[in-house]
Amino acid sequence: MSEAPASPAGIESYGYQQELRRSLRFSDLLVYGLVFMVPIAPFGIFGSVFQGSGGMVALAYALGMVAMMFTALSYAQMSRAFPMAGSVYTYAGRGIAAPVGFLSGWMILLDYVLVPGLLYLIAGVAMNSLVPAVPVWLWLVGFVLLNTAVNYLGVEMTSKVNKAMLIGELIVLVVFIGFGVAALAAGKGRGFDFTPVYNSQTFSWSLVFGAVSIAVLSFLGFDGISTLSEENQDSTKAIGKSMIAALLLAGSLFIVQTWIASLLVPDPGALIAGGDPDGVAFYDAARVAAGGWLATVTAAATAVAWGFANSLVAQAATSRLLYAMARDRQLPAFLAKVHPRHRVPVNATLLTAGVSLVLGLYTASREDGITLLSTLVNFGALTTFLVLHVSVVVHYLIRRRSRDWWRHLVAPVVGFAILAYVVVNADIAAQRLGFVWLAIGGLVLTGLMLSGRRPNLAAVAADQGPDRTPTADNAPLSKENQ
Repeated sequence: MSEAPASPAGIESYGYQQELRRSLRFSDLLVYGLVFMVPIAPFGIFGSVFQGSGGMVALAYALGMVAMMFTALSYAQMSRAFPMAGSVYTYAGRGIAAPVGFLSGWMILLDYVLVPGLLYLIAGVAMNSLVPAVPVWLWLVGFVLLNTAVNYLGVEMTSKVNKAMLIGELIVLVVFIGFGVAALAAGKGRGFDFTPVYNSQTFSWSLVFGAVSIAVLSFLGFDGISTLSEENQDSTKAIGKSMIAALLLAGSLFIVQTWIASLLVPDPGALIAGGDPDGVAFYDAARVAAGGWLATVTAAATAVAWGFANSLVAQAATSRLLYAMARDRQLPAFLAKVHPRHRVPVNATLLTAGVSLVLGLYTASREDGITLLSTLVNFGALTTFLVLHVSVVVHYLIRRRSRDWWRHLVAPVVGFAILAYVVVNADIAAQRLGFVWLAIGGLVLTGLMLSGRRPNLAAVAADQGPDRTPTADNAPLSKENQ
């Protein structure tokens, strides 16, 4: 028997076995991130961002892209240092301390575990508006079963479906932009102006950053690329590069489509004053651009993109996070089981599907279900990103004595400051529920430590300890290796 090729990520050096199948290239990672973010994501939350920003939707998305870009830079650094599944759980646990990693993983569960349920719910509501004879709960069940089957068959199948769905979303987006620009040129809407970027009558920093806390939901998903580190067959740099590329592409598309839609809104003043409780503001703008057929197409595309494409990759990312935490004995061991043929974390995948189904059915019965889930998802992600920036400074600047001031100090500090301001201006209810979840995580961590299951991640001790002689892993970084 020939010897298996060496893993490009070298996770064996951390005490783990390579169990997941390495089959993804840079293009696969880029597509995965784009599908997770959804190029047409603003379709579904456009009205909320429009109201929250006083009509300056394009500005809110531009600032959100800048904030996420600094976060992507920190992800790129930590994914090179620790090329393993687990996202911020892994990076904070090894970059700062194992208990901090557990609490980070616990907080990002608000994002990863809740977001599939949120996506299924939004898609079910959208499809019900198009086909009222089929109830929301039945659409929800159908989406869950379909996505679970695709993810169960392996990451290669997920990757193939991702590419097909991305092409479909981009076609719909090009159609909207084309008809939207033509409509504005023909004198429909308000014509071309810069009010979606800056409106002196409504502008204030607190207002805009409050809207950014909503708009950032469209960007969540680029970080999911980091959960595929153990399925990446290219160099470790591919993870960070694909994150940055996905953010730039998606952010540019978000800005263009929301700028055009803002100029086509039938009654901007009424939308700012009364909001968009039915979530149809973007479709109303599409109707102005080309009629009812385009409104129907954009609504159907939103349902499929959120309920199938986006939730498909969200389920895959969630299962990898659960797998990584279970492998380190921070969650029940059965979640670390890998299917012998398909090489996917099968139990974690099935559990994610079950939780998403229960959450979706429950929140479908609540009037505030979508709002509740979306605010919790955003809060969990943003607070975890704050810890990510800290882990870069601690691991590289303090522990490894790096002198790359831009990547290991300035960029993470600026990213931290921007996100902290967004979190402060976020919804109060989300802040309260988020801190309650954090307190529960603290109690769980205490229980684990008292029961002898204190977090103990491989290679953490190797980077710490004042008397340890520097090794290849903890020696000061040379300029070319920083």
